[in-house]
Amino acid sequence: MFQQNLFAEPRLKGLTKQQRDDSFFLLYYQFFKHAFGLQYSNETDRPVYVRIFFDQFPDTKEKVSIFKDYIHRLQYQTAFLQAKLKIRKEDIVEVTSHDHVVLQCADIVTGAMYFRLNNLHRAKTEGQRVRGKRTRAKEQLYNHINARIRDIYPHFNIGISTGFKGDARNKWNHPYRHWRFMPNET
Repeated sequence: MFQQNLFAEPRLKGLTKQQRDDSFFLLYYQFFKHAFGLQYSNETDRPVYVRIFFDQFPDTKEKVSIFKDYIHRLQYQTAFLQAKLKIRKEDIVEVTSHDHVVLQCADIVTGAMYFRLNNLHRAKTEGQRVRGKRTRAKEQLYNHINARIRDIYPHFNIGISTGFKGDARNKWNHPYRHWRFMPNET
Protein backbone atom coordinates (compact mmCIF):
# COMPACT_ATOMS: atom_id res chain seq x y z
CA MET A 1 0.00 0.00 0.00
CA PHE A 2 1.37 3.39 -0.99
CA GLN A 3 0.20 6.95 -0.53
CA GLN A 4 1.50 10.17 -1.96
CA ASN A 5 2.24 12.79 0.69
CA LEU A 6 -0.01 15.14 -1.25
CA PHE A 7 -3.01 13.08 -0.11
CA ALA A 8 -1.92 12.24 3.46
CA GLU A 9 -3.56 15.10 5.37
CA PRO A 10 -6.94 15.29 3.56
CA ARG A 11 -7.77 11.76 4.72
CA LEU A 12 -7.90 13.04 8.31
CA LYS A 13 -10.55 15.68 7.61
CA GLY A 14 -13.88 15.06 9.32
CA LEU A 15 -12.49 12.50 11.75
CA THR A 16 -12.86 12.73 15.50
CA LYS A 17 -9.75 13.29 17.62
CA GLN A 18 -9.89 9.62 18.66
CA GLN A 19 -10.07 8.50 15.03
CA ARG A 20 -7.15 10.75 14.09
CA ASP A 21 -5.14 9.44 17.04
CA ASP A 22 -5.88 5.86 15.98
CA SER A 23 -5.70 6.44 12.20
CA PHE A 24 -2.54 4.35 11.75
CA PHE A 25 -4.11 1.30 13.41
CA LEU A 26 -7.53 1.78 11.79
CA LEU A 27 -5.98 1.89 8.35
CA TYR A 28 -3.53 -0.94 9.07
CA TYR A 29 -6.36 -3.18 10.32
CA GLN A 30 -8.41 -2.66 7.15
CA PHE A 31 -5.33 -3.15 5.01
CA PHE A 32 -4.42 -6.43 6.72
CA LYS A 33 -8.01 -7.67 6.67
CA HIS A 34 -8.58 -7.05 2.96
CA ALA A 35 -5.34 -6.64 1.00
CA PHE A 36 -3.84 -10.12 1.15
CA GLY A 37 -6.92 -12.21 0.42
CA LEU A 38 -6.21 -14.49 3.36
CA GLN A 39 -9.79 -15.80 3.20
CA TYR A 40 -8.82 -17.46 -0.13
CA SER A 41 -5.59 -19.01 1.12
CA ASN A 42 -6.87 -22.30 2.53
CA GLU A 43 -8.09 -24.77 -0.08
CA THR A 44 -8.20 -27.67 2.40
CA ASP A 45 -10.85 -28.79 4.88
CA ARG A 46 -8.34 -28.53 7.70
CA PRO A 47 -7.76 -25.50 9.90
CA VAL A 48 -4.75 -23.36 9.04
CA TYR A 49 -3.02 -21.36 11.74
CA VAL A 50 -1.82 -17.96 10.55
CA ARG A 51 1.39 -16.52 11.99
CA ILE A 52 1.59 -12.77 11.59
CA PHE A 53 4.84 -10.81 11.74
CA PHE A 54 4.28 -7.07 11.97
CA ASP A 55 7.12 -4.60 11.83
CA GLN A 56 7.50 -2.85 15.20
CA PHE A 57 4.63 -0.46 15.79
CA PRO A 58 5.33 3.23 16.40
CA ASP A 59 2.97 3.56 19.35
CA THR A 60 2.24 2.66 22.97
CA LYS A 61 2.04 -0.91 24.24
CA GLU A 62 -1.62 -0.31 25.12
CA LYS A 63 -2.59 0.72 21.58
CA VAL A 64 -0.56 -2.14 20.10
CA SER A 65 -2.28 -4.61 22.43
CA ILE A 66 -5.72 -3.34 21.37
CA PHE A 67 -4.73 -3.61 17.70
CA LYS A 68 -3.42 -7.16 18.15
CA ASP A 69 -6.69 -8.09 19.84
CA TYR A 70 -8.62 -6.84 16.79
CA ILE A 71 -6.36 -8.91 14.53
CA HIS A 72 -6.87 -11.95 16.76
CA ARG A 73 -10.65 -11.55 16.52
CA LEU A 74 -10.57 -11.62 12.70
CA GLN A 75 -10.73 -15.41 12.98
CA TYR A 76 -14.33 -15.10 14.18
CA GLN A 77 -15.53 -13.19 11.12
CA THR A 78 -17.51 -15.15 8.55
CA ALA A 79 -14.90 -15.10 5.78
CA PHE A 80 -12.17 -16.37 8.14
CA LEU A 81 -14.48 -18.99 9.71
CA GLN A 82 -15.42 -20.32 6.27
CA ALA A 83 -11.75 -20.49 5.29
CA LYS A 84 -10.93 -22.29 8.55
CA LEU A 85 -8.26 -19.74 9.40
CA LYS A 86 -7.13 -19.61 13.00
CA ILE A 87 -5.11 -16.85 14.64
CA ARG A 88 -3.57 -17.49 18.05
CA LYS A 89 -2.62 -14.45 20.11
CA GLU A 90 0.92 -15.73 20.50
CA ASP A 91 1.23 -15.89 16.69
CA ILE A 92 0.77 -12.13 16.31
CA VAL A 93 4.21 -10.70 16.88
CA GLU A 94 6.24 -7.57 16.33
CA VAL A 95 9.67 -7.95 14.80
CA THR A 96 12.47 -5.72 13.67
CA SER A 97 12.34 -5.82 9.88
CA HIS A 98 16.10 -5.75 9.41
CA ASP A 99 16.24 -9.10 11.26
CA HIS A 100 13.83 -10.75 8.79
CA VAL A 101 14.71 -11.10 5.12
CA VAL A 102 11.13 -11.10 3.81
CA LEU A 103 10.20 -7.97 5.77
CA GLN A 104 13.45 -6.35 4.71
CA CYS A 105 12.53 -6.96 1.07
CA ALA A 106 9.04 -5.57 1.66
CA ASP A 107 10.62 -2.47 3.21
CA ILE A 108 12.83 -2.02 0.17
CA VAL A 109 9.92 -2.28 -2.28
CA THR A 110 7.75 0.00 -0.16
CA GLY A 111 10.54 2.53 0.16
CA ALA A 112 11.19 2.50 -3.58
CA MET A 113 7.50 3.11 -4.34
CA TYR A 114 7.30 5.90 -1.75
CA PHE A 115 10.47 7.44 -3.20
CA ARG A 116 9.04 7.54 -6.73
CA LEU A 117 5.41 8.41 -5.89
CA ASN A 118 6.58 11.43 -3.93
CA ASN A 119 9.02 12.59 -6.64
CA LEU A 120 12.05 12.19 -4.39
CA HIS A 121 14.00 11.00 -7.44
CA ARG A 122 14.12 14.68 -8.48
CA ALA A 123 15.47 15.93 -5.16
CA LYS A 124 18.67 17.95 -5.11
CA THR A 125 20.55 19.12 -2.08
CA GLU A 126 20.08 22.86 -1.65
CA GLY A 127 22.72 24.75 -3.59
CA GLN A 128 23.63 21.75 -5.76
CA ARG A 129 22.93 21.55 -9.48
CA VAL A 130 22.90 17.73 -9.69
CA ARG A 131 21.20 15.04 -7.65
CA GLY A 132 23.21 13.27 -4.98
CA LYS A 133 24.67 9.76 -5.28
CA ARG A 134 22.12 8.30 -2.87
CA THR A 135 19.22 9.81 -4.79
CA ARG A 136 20.55 8.40 -8.06
CA ALA A 137 21.14 5.00 -6.43
CA LYS A 138 17.58 4.94 -5.06
CA GLU A 139 16.26 5.80 -8.52
CA GLN A 140 18.25 2.91 -10.01
CA LEU A 141 16.79 0.60 -7.36
CA TYR A 142 13.26 1.82 -8.13
CA ASN A 143 13.87 1.29 -11.87
CA HIS A 144 15.04 -2.27 -11.22
CA ILE A 145 12.02 -3.08 -9.03
CA ASN A 146 9.69 -1.47 -11.57
CA ALA A 147 11.19 -3.59 -14.36
CA ARG A 148 10.66 -6.77 -12.32
CA ILE A 149 7.03 -5.82 -11.62
CA ARG A 150 6.56 -5.16 -15.34
CA ASP A 151 7.60 -8.77 -15.96
CA ILE A 152 4.39 -9.67 -14.10
CA TYR A 153 2.24 -6.71 -15.19
CA PRO A 154 3.58 -5.42 -18.55
CA HIS A 155 1.63 -2.15 -18.37
CA PHE A 156 2.23 -1.52 -14.66
CA ASN A 157 1.72 2.09 -13.62
CA ILE A 158 2.92 3.09 -10.16
CA GLY A 159 0.07 5.58 -9.88
CA ILE A 160 -2.67 2.96 -10.27
CA SER A 161 -3.61 -0.02 -8.12
CA THR A 162 -3.05 -3.42 -9.73
CA GLY A 163 -6.59 -4.53 -8.87
CA PHE A 164 -7.62 -8.16 -8.77
CA LYS A 165 -8.72 -8.67 -12.38
CA GLY A 166 -12.36 -9.51 -11.62
CA ASP A 167 -11.67 -12.35 -9.20
CA ALA A 168 -11.27 -11.56 -5.51
CA ARG A 169 -9.23 -14.79 -5.11
CA ASN A 170 -6.45 -13.03 -6.98
CA LYS A 171 -5.83 -11.01 -3.83
CA TRP A 172 -4.19 -14.22 -2.65
CA ASN A 173 -3.04 -15.63 -5.99
CA HIS A 174 -1.25 -12.66 -7.56
CA PRO A 175 2.52 -12.67 -7.01
CA TYR A 176 2.57 -8.87 -6.58
CA ARG A 177 -0.20 -6.54 -5.51
CA HIS A 178 0.02 -2.77 -5.52
CA TRP A 179 -2.60 -0.62 -3.85
CA ARG A 180 -2.34 3.12 -4.11
CA PHE A 181 -4.32 4.42 -1.18
CA MET A 182 -6.45 7.39 -2.11
CA PRO A 183 -8.89 8.90 0.37
CA ASN A 184 -12.45 9.48 -0.90
CA GLU A 185 -12.32 13.22 -0.21
CA THR A 186 -9.76 14.06 -2.94
